[in-house]
Amino acid sequence: MFRLNTLRTASRQVQTVARRGYADVAASDVLKLSLALPHQTLFESSIVTQVNVPGANGEFGILANHVPIVEQLKPGVVQITESNGNVKEFFVSGGFATVQPGSTLSITAIEAFEPTSFSVESIKTQLAEAQKNVNSSDEAVAAEAAIQVEVLEALQAIAK
Repeated sequence: MFRLNTLRTASRQVQTVARRGYADVAASDVLKLSLALPHQTLFESSIVTQVNVPGANGEFGILANHVPIVEQLKPGVVQITESNGNVKEFFVSGGFATVQPGSTLSITAIEAFEPTSFSVESIKTQLAEAQKNVNSSDEAVAAEAAIQVEVLEALQAIAK
């Protein structure tokens, strides 16, 4: 019984410390974005108004004073609204978005491309080939094809 009461007390203390709250109103009203790829930095502590990301748990927008989070990204479009109102879009095949205290957003991805840089016909061809390989008897080929299908279907939805 002592053990159970001790665990409950410790649990309550941890919950008190780890409780998330709303953003502090007195905090900065700007969002600082860094978008980095292994070979290039697209944004480095740039002031932006909003960033929409394709999170693994659903798409969501990030504004200044957002609650700190770490979210895995699924294939999709990262939409950045700059402070001057311009909107930039980048297709990412995955990655991570980290919001830190002080309205700092860091996005890391293996690759990021503007949606206009893709050929609709090429996507259809590659998707058809990947869908054929999903049912392969070779597990490695099937797993790779499943990843390709996920990325290509997301890309097909936004290709212009």
